[in-house]
Amino acid sequence: MSENDRNRRLAAIVATDVVGYSRMMGADEQGTLAALKALQAELIEPIVAEHGGRTVKLMGDGALIEFPSVINAVHSAIALQEGLAERNAGRSGDSRILLRIGVHLGDVIADGADIFGEGVNVAARLEPLAEPGGIAISGTARDSLDGQLAARFGDAGERTLKNIARPVRLWQWRAGRAPSSARAAVPERPSIAVLPFDNMSGDPDQVYLADGIAEDILTGLARVRWLVVTSRNSSFSYRDKTKDLRKVAGELGVRYVLEGSVRRAGERVRITAQLIDAAEDRHIWAERYDRQLADIFDLQDEITAIILGAIEPELGLAEQARARRAAPESLEAWDLYLRGQWHLFRFTAQDNAAALDHFRRAITLDPDFAACHAGLAYACHLSAIEDFSDDPAASIAEGVAAARRAVALDDKDAMAHSVLARILTINREHDAAVVAGQTAVGLNPNNAQVRFGLAVALTFTGRVEEAHAQLDEASRLSPRDPNLWSFMILRAWGFGCTGRFEEAAEWSQRAAAQPNSVLWPQAVLTSALGHLGRVAEARQAARRFSAENPDKDILAMWDILPFRDPSNAALMAEGVRRALAGG
Repeated sequence: MSENDRNRRLAAIVATDVVGYSRMMGADEQGTLAALKALQAELIEPIVAEHGGRTVKLMGDGALIEFPSVINAVHSAIALQEGLAERNAGRSGDSRILLRIGVHLGDVIADGADIFGEGVNVAARLEPLAEPGGIAISGTARDSLDGQLAARFGDAGERTLKNIARPVRLWQWRAGRAPSSARAAVPERPSIAVLPFDNMSGDPDQVYLADGIAEDILTGLARVRWLVVTSRNSSFSYRDKTKDLRKVAGELGVRYVLEGSVRRAGERVRITAQLIDAAEDRHIWAERYDRQLADIFDLQDEITAIILGAIEPELGLAEQARARRAAPESLEAWDLYLRGQWHLFRFTAQDNAAALDHFRRAITLDPDFAACHAGLAYACHLSAIEDFSDDPAASIAEGVAAARRAVALDDKDAMAHSVLARILTINREHDAAVVAGQTAVGLNPNNAQVRFGLAVALTFTGRVEEAHAQLDEASRLSPRDPNLWSFMILRAWGFGCTGRFEEAAEWSQRAAAQPNSVLWPQAVLTSALGHLGRVAEARQAARRFSAENPDKDILAMWDILPFRDPSNAALMAEGVRRALAGG
């Protein structure tokens, strides 16, 4: 490894410059120098220190400042510009000092106390593009901000910067003025920091295991497109420190904190993890895992996948609960999206209609909110598969368009591809559905719903064993999933259409016992029991179906299921006929 590589790190860089410095010096050299020294001592340094920054060097009328995170850097830049605006209030034009500020996240190379590299160069090139009293940040920096803070910047388009190989996306902030970009109404995404896991083994050499698990979790969470994840450099700076989690969250600008510990004793390892809502000072989720240490890498992969599979749905539920407490008149696109998600998984016609309404309203507020388009597509999918819609063809068409829009807006969003897989399945585009489902799993293999989406596409394509392998993974990742009944009924569909009626009956009974189960468990059970000749039980299941769904015809339901091979649905319908005819 070269010396440069050893001294290289990722950092948030702030470059500042005084507007009209040469003119000010020409008019009053001594007064200007005195004013700049006072500004540095009384405003700039206290704000930099408060946000954990370090002034690398002063350069006449400018400064180069390094921060451990972009959130800290941008909060500091805004505090500086707002403080300077207050300082200038009531002063004449000649005595007012204005700054331009540029912010970038990039690689730097340390040389003693000084730093060099691409991160410094881009920040320095961005600074002249800021308006007087304003801030210019790169797209890379903005992508690392939480939604509320990012929304304060207006999109100024791509710029070609001197001696920088690739164009840089420019975002602008100006004190006292709303962002000018139409994309400024970005939803307030939740944010999380993954702290270094504590090594409780008493052996300093075991810290690698604790770090490996925490780093893998951080990397996995970064795949969740609705979640802002603080960088490793920032969150790992709290290693070996007494942690006041509310203070840590405030310093990192996050709502949620994940912490944990690893204790090794011989060939046994105990790993704990807990997820905390720091804003409300409450635990959301906690779990302990005891394992034998056979292959360290397999263990690390297993634990990481399980924790990731648990955290994402828990965060989603916490955000939904928070949004439901918000006053209706204050709802923004993000809150509407979360409320839509809450209604979506109640699996009733009324809730599905409410979900559709929330998603459509959110899209009106923010047409480029990819997750809302995916939510709308999923609600349309449920309208068809659960027979909620009076016009299934129109619901499917709207869902396909919404899912394709979601993928076009964010082709790295695993859930967008997963929802596309489901709605294409309902539209009987089976091969394309499988491709979309596989793409989703490749983007986020630790999301149970993503695995389920691929299983849907595979089941109706006729690849039942592959579908069950995906359902095994989904159940392992989220064993208490509120959508667990649908995992089970999908298995029952797969067993039923391949003539394995004992398994179909078993899994439909399991599905019926789950909360939120609707429509299909009793219908599949009726079919399976009819094929097995257990007519009395089959008729009892049919009566339960009619009691739960008085407006549905149990014999007509099977045409809804989009099996590639029509004989699959016909086989299951035949079981119902046998039950109703008495065998």
